[in-house]
Amino acid sequence: MEPRIRIGIGHDTHRLVGGRPLILGGVRIEQDHGLSGHSDADVVLHAVTDALLGAAGLGDIGDAFPDTDPRWRDADSSLFVRSAMERLDKLGFRPVNLDVIIFAEEPKLGPIKERMRGRLADLLGLPREAVNVKAKTGESVGHIGRKEAIACQAVVLIARREPGDSHTANKP
Repeated sequence: MEPRIRIGIGHDTHRLVGGRPLILGGVRIEQDHGLSGHSDADVVLHAVTDALLGAAGLGDIGDAFPDTDPRWRDADSSLFVRSAMERLDKLGFRPVNLDVIIFAEEPKLGPIKERMRGRLADLLGLPREAVNVKAKTGESVGHIGRKEAIACQAVVLIARREPGDSHTANKP
């Protein structure tokens, strides 16, 4: 018998560089440095995509959207989340909740977390209270603490849809 619920975990890290916009969780943040990457380098949406794909047993973001494919150059990472959601829907699954941790020394994310939470809830078709966004600094240690990179970890719970549910149903 196929499991009714599954859990997926995602992780991503990108270097900070000048001359790029900083986009986290689908929210553009005014900052001198952005993240280096083939797409828009949104580590939050990349980790969420990985978590969704992993929960469904569909590989990872690199399998689905390889950085060697010119179609994904400078792509809005919300496309990756939407595609993962479509794949889950085809398999009969829907997300139940999402928890993310963003690791960044700067910018301070406290004032921005609620905007990211709303954007993530919209992308996953979840009520706001089913999405949690946490921010941690690097405490001046390692590549995060030295302000060289930003990373994110995401955990998602998905469940098999019941008859009559749609992929945007906002109930567990």
